[in-house]
Formats: sequence, C-alpha cells, structure tokens
Amino acid sequence: MLKSARNQQKDPEGRMPLAAHLRELRNRLLKSVLAILVVTVVAMWQYDPIAHFITGPTIAAVGCPKGGVSAGGQPHPCAEIVANGFIAPFTIMLKLSLTVGLVAASPLWLYQLWAFLAPGLHKHEKKYALSFVAAGAPLFLGGAYLAYAVLPTTAGALVGLTPSDWSNLFPADDFFDIVTRMVLVFGLSFELPLLLVLLNFGGVLTGKRVLSWWRFMVLGITIFAAVATPTGDPLTMSLLAAPIVLLYFGAVGICLFNDRRRRLANPDRELADDEASELDLTPTDIEAIEPVAPTRMLPEQADGDGTKDGRRGYDDVT
Repeated sequence: MLKSARNQQKDPEGRMPLAAHLRELRNRLLKSVLAILVVTVVAMWQYDPIAHFITGPTIAAVGCPKGGVSAGGQPHPCAEIVANGFIAPFTIMLKLSLTVGLVAASPLWLYQLWAFLAPGLHKHEKKYALSFVAAGAPLFLGGAYLAYAVLPTTAGALVGLTPSDWSNLFPADDFFDIVTRMVLVFGLSFELPLLLVLLNFGGVLTGKRVLSWWRFMVLGITIFAAVATPTGDPLTMSLLAAPIVLLYFGAVGICLFNDRRRRLANPDRELADDEASELDLTPTDIEAIEPVAPTRMLPEQADGDGTKDGRRGYDDVT
C-alpha cells in the first residue's frame, strides 16, 4: 500500500495524472506519520527522563529553593511547575511525547516532503535532494535547540517582573504548550532560508530579486518573531529574529553564487523568450579556395581533339 506511485509510471519526466499525485501524497504522509508515531511511542517509554531534561534548566533558573529564599537570605521571585488536574499528568505525557516525536523524526518527514517535490525539478537538479534534506534537518533541530536554550532566560526575565511578595505557579500543561510552540516556531522558521535556496535552484527566484527584498524581509521577520513567540517578550523575539536574519543573508549569498555559476555555464540563460542573444561579429580569416576542375563534355559534343568547335568548355547539360 505504501509503495510509491512514481515507481509504477513510465514517463521519464515524472508526469503523472492527478489521481497518481494524490496517491503519492497519501503514501508520503502515511510514512511521515508512522515515523512520528514510532518515535512518540519511544518517547512515552522514556517520558520521565525527557520531562526532567526539558524542565531542568527552567527549574534551575526560576525554581524556588527552600521556600523562595536565596542563599543571601533575601526573598526573590521564583516559580514552581505543578500538574493541575486529575488527568493532567497523562495529557502532559502525550503532548510532550508527540513533540519529541515530531522533532526527532524531522529528518524522515523532511525527506518525504522533498521526495514528493523533487520529481518536479529537472534531472540535473535532483542531485541536490540529499543536500537539501541534510541541510533541512540540522536547521530544524538547530531552531528547536535554540528554543530550548533560551527558555530559561525567557522564564527568568518574565518571573523577574513578579512583585517580591507574590509567588508563581507554572501549570505543567501550559508550560509544555509554550515549549511545543517555541520548538515548532523556531524550527520551522529556520527552514525559511532553505526554502529560498530551493526556489532559486528550481529557477523560480534569482539571487538579485531575493536580495532586493531585504528591507521587507527584515521587517517581516521581526514582525513574525513578535507574533510567533508565545511569551511575547523582546528578549525572546530578538533571539528568534536575529538568527533568521543571518540565515536569510546567508541564503542570499548562496543564491547569488548559484546564479553566477549558471551564467558562466550558459550566458544566454537570463534572456527573455523574445530577446535575441548577442552575436559574435568578429571577422575571421578565410581559408584558401580549393580549385575545382571543369566537368568533362559528353563524347558526342567533342571533336576529335577533345574540343567543341575548337574550344574547350562545359557541356550543355552542365
């Protein structure tokens, strides 16, 4: 059932009817979902150490040591993570395990996504398939790790706004919801430069056009970071926007390099369909002309000495 529909088609250019495309999409989605579910089950089996791994840095940053009193004897804002509700531990385990499955299985579902899109490219462009998958998985995991790394700092900044005579309780389900959103937002945001490079290699966008959008891209990335971050604080927003902006300019450099490589291979590549290419009008030397012997006359046209009326020449047929 999960056999790829493209293995059954004979068109060398990868053309298929709509029904075959839908079957191919279904098969790719099923493979991705199965991979995520397998990793999710493994995460449920290792739920306790995974939960401590995720909450440990935040508890170390904002946890309440000995009733909320610091080593110097001065009270300070702190927080405790609590499970609020009878079935809260079970739902939290499901959410956390599913998040781990989605992140850990990202190389597999990214490959399925690329395998579905790659046949639409030319044959010489398909060789970049593994390169894009190899770059996409580390980018997603890098964004997820950045979200995990900045979460304690974000929590410390927010808890620091609490008055000294207040206390904070972090419901565990809300806490893991924030962790899930931050991991997905940071991870998917880091895929933006890869998408731009993919469109450039596919011939949809040029490096100059992508570079001309830099003002709008920087503004859009900043607005996106402000809206997408669950906490909404400037620190987390800046920590999300800055790496994406750097990755965007890195993608612009790759696109410009790829355009230069294509121009060297084909100088007429960027010409419009109704635009004539430049002609090489440099004069060249003409080789020596080879002499051509005249055609022999027909026997009945020649005199005895090989001439016609005393003159050599071409026959009437010639």
